[in-house]
Amino acid sequence: MDNNIIGGKLVADALVERGVDYIFTLSGGHITPIYQHLEKTNITLFDTRHEQAAVFMAEAWARMNRKPAVAMVTAGPGFTNALTGIASTRLSNAPVVLIAGCVGLDSVEKLDLQDMTQLPVIEPMVKKAFVCHLPERIPEYVDMAFRTAMSGRPGPVYLEFPCNVLNAKVDPAAVKKPHTKVVSKPVDRENTRKVVDLLKAAKNPIVIGGSGLWYSDAEKEMIEFVEKIGIPAYTGGGGRGVIPDTHPLCFEGSLAIRPGSAMITLMTTDLVLFLGGRLNLFYIFGDIFPPTAKFIQVDIAPDEIGRNRSIDLGIVSDVKAFLQEINSILDEQKIGDKLKKQYQSWVDTIRAAHEAGKKEAKAMWECETLPMHPMRLAKEVNDFMNREDDIVVADGGDTSTWMGMTRTIRRGGTYLDYGLYGCLAVGLPYANAAKLKHPDKRVLLIVGDGAVGFNFMEFHTAIRKKLPIVVVICNDQSWGMIAHSQQLRMGHNIPDGTELGWVDYHKMVEVLGGFGAYVEKPQDIRPALEAAFASGKTACINVKVDPSVISPGSVALANLGGYKCE
Repeated sequence: MDNNIIGGKLVADALVERGVDYIFTLSGGHITPIYQHLEKTNITLFDTRHEQAAVFMAEAWARMNRKPAVAMVTAGPGFTNALTGIASTRLSNAPVVLIAGCVGLDSVEKLDLQDMTQLPVIEPMVKKAFVCHLPERIPEYVDMAFRTAMSGRPGPVYLEFPCNVLNAKVDPAAVKKPHTKVVSKPVDRENTRKVVDLLKAAKNPIVIGGSGLWYSDAEKEMIEFVEKIGIPAYTGGGGRGVIPDTHPLCFEGSLAIRPGSAMITLMTTDLVLFLGGRLNLFYIFGDIFPPTAKFIQVDIAPDEIGRNRSIDLGIVSDVKAFLQEINSILDEQKIGDKLKKQYQSWVDTIRAAHEAGKKEAKAMWECETLPMHPMRLAKEVNDFMNREDDIVVADGGDTSTWMGMTRTIRRGGTYLDYGLYGCLAVGLPYANAAKLKHPDKRVLLIVGDGAVGFNFMEFHTAIRKKLPIVVVICNDQSWGMIAHSQQLRMGHNIPDGTELGWVDYHKMVEVLGGFGAYVEKPQDIRPALEAAFASGKTACINVKVDPSVISPGSVALANLGGYKCE
Protein backbone atom coordinates (compact mmCIF):
# COMPACT_ATOMS: atom_id res chain seq x y z
CA MET A 1 0.00 0.00 0.00
CA ASP A 2 1.33 3.44 -0.99
CA ASN A 3 1.23 5.78 2.00
CA ASN A 4 2.34 8.76 -0.06
CA ILE A 5 0.13 11.65 -1.13
CA ILE A 6 0.92 14.49 -3.53
CA GLY A 7 1.44 18.16 -2.72
CA GLY A 8 -1.76 19.20 -4.47
CA LYS A 9 -3.79 17.16 -1.99
CA LEU A 10 -1.99 18.82 0.92
CA VAL A 11 -3.03 22.24 -0.44
CA ALA A 12 -6.63 21.09 -0.87
CA ASP A 13 -6.74 19.53 2.60
CA ALA A 14 -5.28 22.66 4.21
CA LEU A 15 -7.89 24.87 2.54
CA VAL A 16 -10.70 22.53 3.63
CA GLU A 17 -9.34 22.57 7.17
CA ARG A 18 -9.37 26.39 7.12
CA GLY A 19 -13.10 26.35 6.38
CA VAL A 20 -12.80 27.90 2.92
CA ASP A 21 -16.17 27.81 1.16
CA TYR A 22 -15.42 29.25 -2.28
CA ILE A 23 -12.27 29.57 -4.35
CA PHE A 24 -12.57 32.17 -7.12
CA THR A 25 -10.54 30.94 -10.00
CA LEU A 26 -9.82 30.28 -13.64
CA SER A 27 -8.37 26.88 -14.40
CA GLY A 28 -4.93 26.10 -15.75
CA GLY A 29 -2.47 23.25 -16.01
CA HIS A 30 -0.17 24.44 -13.24
CA ILE A 31 -2.95 24.32 -10.62
CA THR A 32 -4.71 21.16 -11.81
CA PRO A 33 -3.04 19.11 -9.02
CA ILE A 34 -4.97 21.25 -6.53
CA TYR A 35 -8.19 21.19 -8.56
CA GLN A 36 -8.25 17.39 -8.72
CA HIS A 37 -8.24 17.08 -4.94
CA LEU A 38 -10.86 19.79 -4.38
CA GLU A 39 -13.39 18.09 -6.65
CA LYS A 40 -15.17 16.07 -3.94
CA THR A 41 -14.79 18.47 -1.01
CA ASN A 42 -17.08 21.09 0.52
CA ILE A 43 -15.17 23.82 -1.30
CA THR A 44 -16.80 25.20 -4.45
CA LEU A 45 -14.57 26.21 -7.33
CA PHE A 46 -16.24 29.36 -8.68
CA ASP A 47 -14.85 29.91 -12.16
CA THR A 48 -14.86 33.30 -13.85
CA ARG A 49 -14.08 34.33 -17.41
CA HIS A 50 -10.92 36.26 -16.48
CA GLU A 51 -8.42 36.00 -13.61
CA GLN A 52 -8.88 39.68 -12.84
CA ALA A 53 -12.57 39.02 -12.19
CA ALA A 54 -11.70 36.09 -9.92
CA VAL A 55 -9.53 38.30 -7.71
CA PHE A 56 -12.14 41.08 -7.67
CA MET A 57 -14.74 38.52 -6.56
CA ALA A 58 -12.40 37.34 -3.80
CA GLU A 59 -11.87 40.96 -2.77
CA ALA A 60 -15.60 41.59 -2.46
CA TRP A 61 -16.06 38.26 -0.65
CA ALA A 62 -13.34 39.15 1.87
CA ARG A 63 -14.74 42.64 2.41
CA MET A 64 -18.29 41.43 2.98
CA ASN A 65 -17.33 38.47 5.19
CA ARG A 66 -14.51 40.21 7.08
CA LYS A 67 -12.32 37.12 6.77
CA PRO A 68 -9.83 35.73 4.24
CA ALA A 69 -11.04 34.82 0.76
CA VAL A 70 -9.13 32.72 -1.75
CA ALA A 71 -8.39 33.31 -5.41
CA MET A 72 -6.41 30.78 -7.44
CA VAL A 73 -4.75 31.27 -10.82
CA THR A 74 -2.36 29.44 -13.07
CA ALA A 75 1.18 30.45 -13.99
CA GLY A 76 2.39 33.21 -16.29
CA PRO A 77 -0.53 34.97 -17.97
CA GLY A 78 -2.93 33.71 -15.30
CA PHE A 79 -0.69 35.32 -12.70
CA THR A 80 -0.23 38.61 -14.57
CA ASN A 81 -3.98 38.86 -15.23
CA ALA A 82 -4.52 38.75 -11.45
CA LEU A 83 -2.21 41.65 -10.61
CA THR A 84 -4.71 44.48 -11.07
CA GLY A 85 -7.10 42.79 -8.66
CA ILE A 86 -4.34 42.33 -6.09
CA ALA A 87 -3.42 46.03 -6.29
CA SER A 88 -7.05 46.82 -5.53
CA THR A 89 -7.15 44.46 -2.52
CA ARG A 90 -4.10 46.17 -1.05
CA LEU A 91 -5.78 49.58 -0.92
CA SER A 92 -9.14 48.19 0.23
CA ASN A 93 -7.47 46.23 3.07
CA ALA A 94 -9.11 43.03 1.81
CA PRO A 95 -7.61 39.80 3.24
CA VAL A 96 -7.28 37.87 -0.01
CA VAL A 97 -5.00 34.86 -0.30
CA LEU A 98 -3.90 34.55 -3.93
CA ILE A 99 -2.64 31.07 -4.77
CA ALA A 100 -0.70 30.71 -8.02
CA GLY A 101 1.04 27.89 -9.76
CA CYS A 102 4.34 28.29 -11.56
CA VAL A 103 6.68 26.15 -13.62
CA GLY A 104 8.52 23.38 -11.83
CA LEU A 105 11.89 24.15 -10.28
CA ASP A 106 13.50 21.66 -12.64
CA SER A 107 12.25 23.70 -15.63
CA VAL A 108 13.38 27.19 -14.60
CA GLU A 109 15.38 28.98 -17.35
CA LYS A 110 14.61 26.22 -19.86
CA LEU A 111 11.99 28.30 -21.72
CA ASP A 112 9.16 26.16 -20.41
CA LEU A 113 5.55 27.11 -21.16
CA GLN A 114 4.27 30.14 -19.24
CA ASP A 115 7.52 30.54 -17.33
CA MET A 116 8.23 33.82 -15.59
CA THR A 117 9.74 34.93 -12.31
CA GLN A 118 6.59 35.85 -10.44
CA LEU A 119 7.71 36.55 -6.87
CA PRO A 120 9.56 39.87 -7.37
CA VAL A 121 6.68 41.19 -9.47
CA ILE A 122 4.04 40.76 -6.81
CA GLU A 123 6.11 41.17 -3.64
CA PRO A 124 5.68 44.98 -3.39
CA MET A 125 1.91 44.63 -3.89
CA VAL A 126 1.08 42.35 -0.95
CA LYS A 127 1.57 42.14 2.80
CA LYS A 128 3.75 39.08 2.33
CA ALA A 129 4.69 36.75 -0.52
CA PHE A 130 5.47 33.09 0.09
CA VAL A 131 6.92 30.45 -2.25
CA CYS A 132 6.87 26.87 -1.01
CA HIS A 133 9.68 24.67 -2.35
CA LEU A 134 9.21 21.65 -0.07
CA PRO A 135 5.94 19.73 -0.45
CA GLU A 136 5.89 18.48 3.15
CA ARG A 137 5.76 22.13 4.32
CA ILE A 138 2.64 23.05 2.29
CA PRO A 139 0.25 23.14 5.30
CA GLU A 140 2.68 25.44 7.14
CA TYR A 141 2.71 27.86 4.23
CA VAL A 142 -1.09 27.86 3.95
CA ASP A 143 -1.29 28.60 7.68
CA MET A 144 1.22 31.45 7.36
CA ALA A 145 -0.71 32.95 4.45
CA PHE A 146 -4.04 33.01 6.27
CA ARG A 147 -2.45 34.22 9.49
CA THR A 148 -0.70 37.08 7.71
CA ALA A 149 -3.80 38.13 5.76
CA MET A 150 -5.80 38.81 8.94
CA SER A 151 -3.17 39.91 11.47
CA GLY A 152 -3.03 43.65 12.16
CA ARG A 153 -4.38 45.57 9.18
CA PRO A 154 -6.00 43.02 6.82
CA GLY A 155 -4.55 42.71 3.36
CA PRO A 156 -3.57 40.44 0.46
CA VAL A 157 -1.04 37.62 0.67
CA TYR A 158 0.56 35.72 -2.19
CA LEU A 159 1.20 31.96 -2.03
CA GLU A 160 3.06 30.24 -4.87
CA PHE A 161 3.48 26.54 -5.53
CA PRO A 162 5.75 25.26 -8.33
CA CYS A 163 4.00 22.46 -10.19
CA ASN A 164 6.70 19.92 -9.34
CA VAL A 165 5.99 20.63 -5.64
CA LEU A 166 2.27 20.10 -6.23
CA ASN A 167 2.93 16.81 -8.02
CA ALA A 168 5.57 15.52 -5.61
CA LYS A 169 4.78 12.54 -3.42
CA VAL A 170 4.97 13.16 0.31
CA ASP A 171 5.05 10.86 3.31
CA PRO A 172 2.16 12.04 5.56
CA ALA A 173 4.28 11.33 8.64
CA ALA A 174 6.66 14.12 7.59
CA VAL A 175 3.92 16.76 7.39
CA LYS A 176 3.12 19.27 10.14
CA LYS A 177 -0.35 20.78 10.08
CA PRO A 178 -0.40 23.99 12.13
CA HIS A 179 -3.54 26.09 12.39
CA THR A 180 -2.96 29.39 14.13
CA LYS A 181 -5.45 32.18 14.74
CA VAL A 182 -4.15 35.62 15.63
CA VAL A 183 -6.28 38.03 17.64
CA SER A 184 -4.85 41.53 17.85
CA LYS A 185 -6.91 43.90 19.98
CA PRO A 186 -4.55 45.99 22.08
CA VAL A 187 -6.01 49.04 23.77
CA ASP A 188 -4.36 51.66 25.96
CA ARG A 189 -6.63 52.76 28.82
CA GLU A 190 -4.39 55.67 29.81
CA ASN A 191 -4.41 57.17 26.31
CA THR A 192 -8.13 56.47 25.94
CA ARG A 193 -8.66 58.65 29.02
CA LYS A 194 -6.71 61.37 27.21
CA VAL A 195 -9.21 61.09 24.35
CA VAL A 196 -12.03 61.71 26.81
CA ASP A 197 -10.16 64.76 28.17
CA LEU A 198 -9.85 66.16 24.62
CA LEU A 199 -13.57 65.55 24.04
CA LYS A 200 -14.35 67.50 27.20
CA ALA A 201 -12.37 70.48 25.89
CA ALA A 202 -13.88 70.44 22.39
CA LYS A 203 -16.75 72.57 21.14
CA ASN A 204 -17.00 71.36 17.53
CA PRO A 205 -15.87 67.72 17.49
CA ILE A 206 -16.59 65.06 14.88
CA VAL A 207 -15.93 61.34 14.63
CA ILE A 208 -15.06 59.78 11.26
CA GLY A 209 -15.15 56.00 10.82
CA GLY A 210 -13.29 54.15 8.08
CA SER A 211 -12.90 50.52 7.07
CA GLY A 212 -11.40 49.65 10.46
CA LEU A 213 -14.89 50.06 11.92
CA TRP A 214 -16.25 47.47 9.51
CA TYR A 215 -13.42 44.95 9.74
CA SER A 216 -13.46 45.05 13.55
CA ASP A 217 -17.25 44.48 13.61
CA ALA A 218 -17.79 47.65 15.65
CA GLU A 219 -21.26 48.75 14.50
CA LYS A 220 -22.87 48.39 17.92
CA GLU A 221 -20.00 50.11 19.76
CA MET A 222 -19.85 52.99 17.28
CA ILE A 223 -23.56 53.76 17.58
CA GLU A 224 -23.37 53.49 21.36
CA PHE A 225 -20.45 55.96 21.46
CA VAL A 226 -22.13 58.49 19.18
CA GLU A 227 -25.40 58.36 21.10
CA LYS A 228 -23.71 58.43 24.50
CA ILE A 229 -22.16 61.88 23.97
CA GLY A 230 -24.15 63.28 21.02
CA ILE A 231 -21.15 63.69 18.73
CA PRO A 232 -21.79 64.15 14.98
CA ALA A 233 -20.51 61.24 12.89
CA TYR A 234 -19.36 60.69 9.32
CA THR A 235 -18.23 57.50 7.58
CA GLY A 236 -15.86 56.90 4.70
CA GLY A 237 -14.65 54.10 2.46
CA GLY A 238 -15.32 50.64 3.83
CA GLY A 239 -16.88 52.16 6.94
CA ARG A 240 -19.89 53.52 5.06
CA GLY A 241 -23.12 52.35 6.65
CA VAL A 242 -21.56 51.05 9.87
CA ILE A 243 -23.59 53.79 11.48
CA PRO A 244 -26.58 54.22 9.14
CA ASP A 245 -26.88 57.38 7.06
CA THR A 246 -30.42 57.61 8.45
CA HIS A 247 -29.22 57.86 12.07
CA PRO A 248 -30.01 61.35 13.46
CA LEU A 249 -26.37 61.92 14.45
CA CYS A 250 -24.86 60.53 11.25
CA PHE A 251 -24.35 63.05 8.47
CA GLU A 252 -23.55 60.42 5.87
CA GLY A 253 -20.30 60.26 3.91
CA SER A 254 -17.17 62.21 4.80
CA LEU A 255 -16.37 62.87 1.13
CA ALA A 256 -16.31 66.64 0.65
CA ILE A 257 -18.10 66.55 -2.73
CA ARG A 258 -21.12 64.70 -1.32
CA PRO A 259 -24.14 67.02 -1.06
CA GLY A 260 -24.70 67.80 2.58
CA SER A 261 -22.48 69.10 5.35
CA ALA A 262 -19.20 67.19 5.01
CA MET A 263 -17.10 69.91 3.37
CA ILE A 264 -18.03 72.75 5.71
CA THR A 265 -17.88 70.51 8.79
CA LEU A 266 -14.46 69.09 8.04
CA MET A 267 -13.17 72.61 7.42
CA THR A 268 -14.48 74.06 10.71
CA THR A 269 -14.18 71.30 13.29
CA ASP A 270 -11.91 71.77 16.32
CA LEU A 271 -11.40 68.07 17.08
CA VAL A 272 -11.34 65.01 14.81
CA LEU A 273 -11.57 61.47 16.16
CA PHE A 274 -10.41 59.43 13.17
CA LEU A 275 -11.17 55.73 13.57
CA GLY A 276 -9.71 53.07 11.29
CA GLY A 277 -9.35 55.29 8.23
CA ARG A 278 -6.62 56.65 5.99
CA LEU A 279 -5.77 60.31 5.51
CA ASN A 280 -5.69 60.06 1.76
CA LEU A 281 -6.70 61.98 -1.35
CA PHE A 282 -10.34 62.05 -0.26
CA TYR A 283 -9.37 64.27 2.70
CA ILE A 284 -7.00 66.33 0.52
CA PHE A 285 -4.22 64.41 2.27
CA GLY A 286 -5.33 65.86 5.62
CA ASP A 287 -5.36 69.48 4.45
CA ILE A 288 -9.14 69.81 4.50
CA PHE A 289 -9.06 69.92 8.30
CA PRO A 290 -8.09 73.16 10.08
CA PRO A 291 -4.42 73.11 11.12
CA THR A 292 -5.55 74.22 14.57
CA ALA A 293 -7.92 71.27 15.05
CA LYS A 294 -6.88 68.59 17.50
CA PHE A 295 -6.50 65.28 15.70
CA ILE A 296 -6.85 61.85 17.33
CA GLN A 297 -6.14 58.80 15.18
CA VAL A 298 -6.91 55.21 16.16
CA ASP A 299 -5.69 52.43 13.88
CA ILE A 300 -4.55 48.83 14.10
CA ALA A 301 -1.57 49.64 11.85
CA PRO A 302 1.15 51.81 13.47
CA ASP A 303 2.46 52.98 10.10
CA GLU A 304 -0.90 54.56 9.26
CA ILE A 305 -0.85 56.94 12.22
CA GLY A 306 0.58 60.30 11.24
CA ARG A 307 0.41 59.83 7.48
CA ASN A 308 0.09 63.28 5.86
CA ARG A 309 -0.60 65.16 9.11
CA SER A 310 0.80 65.66 12.60
CA ILE A 311 -1.35 63.75 15.09
CA ASP A 312 -2.02 65.11 18.56
CA LEU A 313 -2.81 61.67 19.93
CA GLY A 314 -2.19 58.40 18.10
CA ILE A 315 -3.47 55.11 19.47
CA VAL A 316 -2.53 51.72 18.00
CA SER A 317 -5.58 49.58 18.62
CA ASP A 318 -8.35 47.54 17.14
CA VAL A 319 -11.16 50.06 16.67
CA LYS A 320 -13.80 47.92 18.37
CA ALA A 321 -11.59 47.44 21.43
CA PHE A 322 -10.98 51.18 21.58
CA LEU A 323 -14.69 51.99 21.39
CA GLN A 324 -15.50 49.45 24.10
CA GLU A 325 -12.87 51.05 26.30
CA ILE A 326 -13.96 54.65 25.73
CA ASN A 327 -17.62 53.73 26.25
CA SER A 328 -16.65 52.16 29.56
CA ILE A 329 -14.73 55.27 30.65
CA LEU A 330 -17.62 57.56 29.64
CA ASP A 331 -20.00 55.46 31.73
CA GLU A 332 -17.55 55.52 34.61
CA GLN A 333 -17.25 59.31 34.51
CA LYS A 334 -20.99 59.86 33.84
CA ILE A 335 -20.38 62.81 31.50
CA GLY A 336 -22.53 61.80 28.51
CA ASP A 337 -25.38 64.24 29.18
CA LYS A 338 -22.95 67.09 29.81
CA LEU A 339 -21.19 66.52 26.50
CA LYS A 340 -24.52 66.28 24.66
CA LYS A 341 -25.44 69.76 25.89
CA GLN A 342 -21.95 71.02 25.10
CA TYR A 343 -22.15 69.83 21.47
CA GLN A 344 -25.82 70.60 20.79
CA SER A 345 -25.36 73.96 19.08
CA TRP A 346 -22.63 72.43 16.88
CA VAL A 347 -24.94 69.56 15.91
CA ASP A 348 -27.69 72.08 15.09
CA THR A 349 -25.25 74.04 12.88
CA ILE A 350 -24.24 70.87 11.02
CA ARG A 351 -27.85 69.81 10.56
CA ALA A 352 -28.73 73.18 9.02
CA ALA A 353 -25.71 72.99 6.71
CA HIS A 354 -26.65 69.43 5.79
CA GLU A 355 -30.17 70.41 4.77
CA ALA A 356 -28.86 73.38 2.78
CA GLY A 357 -26.34 71.20 0.97
CA LYS A 358 -29.02 68.70 0.02
CA LYS A 359 -31.24 71.51 -1.23
CA GLU A 360 -28.50 72.73 -3.57
CA ALA A 361 -28.29 69.29 -5.20
CA LYS A 362 -32.04 68.94 -5.60
CA ALA A 363 -32.04 70.43 -9.11
CA MET A 364 -29.75 67.64 -10.35
CA TRP A 365 -31.63 64.88 -8.53
CA GLU A 366 -34.97 66.05 -9.95
CA CYS A 367 -33.76 67.18 -13.39
CA GLU A 368 -36.29 66.43 -16.19
CA THR A 369 -34.16 67.34 -19.20
CA LEU A 370 -33.18 64.87 -21.90
CA PRO A 371 -30.74 63.26 -22.37
CA MET A 372 -31.12 62.32 -18.71
CA HIS A 373 -28.91 63.89 -16.06
CA PRO A 374 -26.78 61.03 -14.61
CA MET A 375 -27.47 62.21 -11.07
CA ARG A 376 -31.21 61.84 -11.73
CA LEU A 377 -30.49 58.24 -12.69
CA ALA A 378 -28.52 57.79 -9.45
CA LYS A 379 -31.46 59.16 -7.45
CA GLU A 380 -33.95 56.86 -9.17
CA VAL A 381 -31.72 53.89 -8.36
CA ASN A 382 -31.29 55.08 -4.76
CA ASP A 383 -35.03 55.56 -4.27
CA PHE A 384 -35.81 52.12 -5.66
CA MET A 385 -33.13 50.29 -3.68
CA ASN A 386 -34.63 51.44 -0.41
CA ARG A 387 -34.58 48.30 1.72
CA GLU A 388 -32.13 48.16 4.60
CA ASP A 389 -30.41 45.09 3.18
CA ASP A 390 -30.39 46.09 -0.50
CA ILE A 391 -26.87 45.93 -1.94
CA VAL A 392 -25.64 48.51 -4.44
CA VAL A 393 -22.34 48.31 -6.31
CA ALA A 394 -20.90 51.26 -8.25
CA ASP A 395 -18.30 51.15 -11.02
CA GLY A 396 -17.02 53.73 -13.47
CA GLY A 397 -15.41 57.15 -13.12
CA ASP A 398 -18.27 59.64 -13.25
CA THR A 399 -20.87 56.94 -12.52
CA SER A 400 -19.28 56.02 -9.17
CA THR A 401 -19.03 59.72 -8.36
CA TRP A 402 -22.74 60.35 -8.99
CA MET A 403 -23.77 57.25 -7.05
CA GLY A 404 -21.39 58.02 -4.20
CA MET A 405 -22.92 61.50 -3.95
CA THR A 406 -26.42 60.03 -3.80
CA ARG A 407 -26.55 56.62 -2.16
CA THR A 408 -28.26 56.35 1.25
CA ILE A 409 -26.51 53.50 3.08
CA ARG A 410 -28.48 51.90 5.88
CA ARG A 411 -26.19 49.03 6.86
CA GLY A 412 -22.47 48.25 6.68
CA GLY A 413 -21.28 46.02 3.86
CA THR A 414 -24.14 46.94 1.52
CA TYR A 415 -22.30 49.42 -0.72
CA LEU A 416 -19.23 48.49 -2.73
CA ASP A 417 -17.17 50.61 -5.08
CA TYR A 418 -13.56 50.65 -6.26
CA GLY A 419 -12.36 52.89 -3.45
CA LEU A 420 -8.89 54.36 -3.35
CA TYR A 421 -7.37 52.28 -6.14
CA GLY A 422 -9.92 53.73 -8.55
CA CYS A 423 -9.92 50.64 -10.73
CA LEU A 424 -12.67 50.32 -13.27
CA ALA A 425 -13.94 46.77 -13.99
CA VAL A 426 -14.76 45.80 -10.39
CA GLY A 427 -18.52 46.14 -10.81
CA LEU A 428 -19.65 42.82 -12.30
CA PRO A 429 -17.32 40.68 -10.15
CA TYR A 430 -18.31 42.59 -6.99
CA ALA A 431 -22.01 42.25 -7.80
CA ASN A 432 -21.67 38.55 -8.58
CA ALA A 433 -19.87 37.99 -5.27
CA ALA A 434 -22.55 39.96 -3.41
CA LYS A 435 -25.36 37.89 -4.94
CA LEU A 436 -23.47 34.66 -4.27
CA LYS A 437 -23.18 35.60 -0.60
CA HIS A 438 -26.70 37.04 -0.32
CA PRO A 439 -28.94 35.08 -2.73
CA ASP A 440 -32.11 36.41 -1.06
CA LYS A 441 -31.15 40.07 -1.23
CA ARG A 442 -31.56 42.49 -4.13
CA VAL A 443 -28.20 43.30 -5.73
CA LEU A 444 -27.85 46.14 -8.21
CA LEU A 445 -24.80 47.37 -10.07
CA ILE A 446 -24.70 50.85 -11.59
CA VAL A 447 -21.81 51.10 -14.02
CA GLY A 448 -20.47 53.36 -16.74
CA ASP A 449 -20.47 52.19 -20.34
CA GLY A 450 -16.69 52.31 -20.43
CA ALA A 451 -16.20 50.35 -17.22
CA VAL A 452 -18.67 47.62 -18.15
CA GLY A 453 -16.56 46.63 -21.16
CA PHE A 454 -13.54 45.40 -19.19
CA ASN A 455 -15.17 42.33 -17.68
CA PHE A 456 -18.31 42.20 -19.82
CA MET A 457 -18.25 38.41 -20.05
CA GLU A 458 -18.88 38.23 -16.32
CA PHE A 459 -22.49 38.74 -17.43
CA HIS A 460 -22.08 35.22 -18.81
CA THR A 461 -20.65 34.08 -15.46
CA ALA A 462 -23.71 35.49 -13.68
CA ILE A 463 -26.09 33.84 -16.14
CA ARG A 464 -24.51 30.38 -16.07
CA LYS A 465 -24.13 30.49 -12.28
CA LYS A 466 -27.75 31.66 -11.89
CA LEU A 467 -26.95 34.94 -10.14
CA PRO A 468 -29.84 37.31 -11.00
CA ILE A 469 -28.08 40.63 -10.48
CA VAL A 470 -29.51 43.79 -12.06
CA VAL A 471 -27.03 45.99 -13.91
CA VAL A 472 -27.84 49.60 -14.80
CA ILE A 473 -25.50 51.08 -17.40
CA CYS A 474 -25.08 54.84 -17.19
CA ASN A 475 -24.35 55.26 -20.88
CA ASP A 476 -22.83 58.58 -21.93
CA GLN A 477 -21.14 56.95 -24.95
CA SER A 478 -17.68 57.92 -23.73
CA TRP A 479 -14.97 57.65 -21.17
CA GLY A 480 -16.76 60.54 -19.52
CA MET A 481 -14.41 61.44 -16.69
CA ILE A 482 -11.41 61.60 -19.01
CA ALA A 483 -13.28 63.46 -21.74
CA HIS A 484 -14.53 66.06 -19.27
CA SER A 485 -11.18 66.50 -17.56
CA GLN A 486 -9.60 67.09 -20.97
CA GLN A 487 -12.26 69.67 -21.76
CA LEU A 488 -11.46 71.47 -18.51
CA ARG A 489 -7.72 71.35 -19.12
CA MET A 490 -7.58 72.06 -22.85
CA GLY A 491 -10.99 73.36 -23.83
CA HIS A 492 -11.79 70.20 -25.81
CA ASN A 493 -11.60 66.45 -25.49
CA ILE A 494 -9.49 64.24 -27.75
CA PRO A 495 -11.97 61.95 -29.56
CA ASP A 496 -9.49 59.07 -29.89
CA GLY A 497 -9.40 57.55 -26.46
CA THR A 498 -12.51 59.24 -25.03
CA GLU A 499 -15.46 58.63 -27.38
CA LEU A 500 -17.08 55.18 -27.54
CA GLY A 501 -20.33 55.71 -29.44
CA TRP A 502 -23.62 54.00 -28.74
CA VAL A 503 -23.69 50.25 -27.99
CA ASP A 504 -26.82 48.17 -27.36
CA TYR A 505 -25.39 46.44 -24.31
CA HIS A 506 -28.87 45.30 -23.26
CA LYS A 507 -29.23 43.32 -26.47
CA MET A 508 -25.86 41.67 -25.91
CA VAL A 509 -27.03 40.48 -22.50
CA GLU A 510 -30.28 39.21 -24.01
CA VAL A 511 -28.27 37.13 -26.49
CA LEU A 512 -26.32 35.63 -23.57
CA GLY A 513 -29.64 34.61 -22.00
CA GLY A 514 -30.40 37.52 -19.68
CA PHE A 515 -33.01 40.27 -19.47
CA GLY A 516 -32.46 43.50 -21.39
CA ALA A 517 -34.14 46.92 -21.42
CA TYR A 518 -33.41 50.34 -22.90
CA VAL A 519 -34.40 53.55 -21.11
CA GLU A 520 -34.26 57.22 -22.08
CA LYS A 521 -36.77 58.94 -19.78
CA PRO A 522 -36.53 59.26 -15.97
CA GLN A 523 -40.12 58.10 -15.46
CA ASP A 524 -39.28 54.81 -17.20
CA ILE A 525 -36.46 53.83 -14.85
CA ARG A 526 -38.59 52.44 -12.02
CA PRO A 527 -40.77 50.28 -14.29
CA ALA A 528 -37.60 48.93 -15.92
CA LEU A 529 -36.10 48.12 -12.51
CA GLU A 530 -39.30 46.39 -11.42
CA ALA A 531 -39.36 44.31 -14.59
CA ALA A 532 -35.68 43.44 -14.30
CA PHE A 533 -35.96 42.16 -10.73
CA ALA A 534 -39.24 40.38 -11.51
CA SER A 535 -37.62 38.54 -14.43
CA GLY A 536 -35.48 36.46 -12.09
CA LYS A 537 -32.67 36.72 -14.65
CA THR A 538 -29.35 38.48 -14.83
CA ALA A 539 -30.50 41.84 -16.21
CA CYS A 540 -29.07 44.81 -18.07
CA ILE A 541 -30.86 48.18 -18.22
CA ASN A 542 -29.10 50.42 -20.71
CA VAL A 543 -29.81 54.09 -19.88
CA LYS A 544 -28.92 56.95 -22.19
CA VAL A 545 -27.59 59.89 -20.14
CA ASP A 546 -26.34 63.36 -20.95
CA PRO A 547 -22.69 63.18 -22.07
CA SER A 548 -22.11 66.89 -21.40
CA VAL A 549 -22.62 66.83 -17.61
CA ILE A 550 -19.36 67.25 -15.70
CA SER A 551 -19.01 65.59 -12.30
CA PRO A 552 -16.96 66.90 -9.35
CA GLY A 553 -14.73 63.87 -9.88
CA SER A 554 -13.86 65.11 -13.37
CA VAL A 555 -13.06 68.55 -11.97
CA ALA A 556 -10.74 66.98 -9.41
CA LEU A 557 -9.04 64.88 -12.09
CA ALA A 558 -8.51 67.94 -14.27
CA ASN A 559 -6.62 69.61 -11.42
CA LEU A 560 -4.26 66.71 -10.74
CA GLY A 561 -0.56 67.33 -11.20
CA GLY A 562 -0.75 71.08 -10.83
CA TYR A 563 -3.14 71.65 -13.72
CA LYS A 564 -5.70 74.36 -13.11
CA CYS A 565 -9.10 74.89 -14.68
CA GLU A 566 -9.28 78.36 -16.16
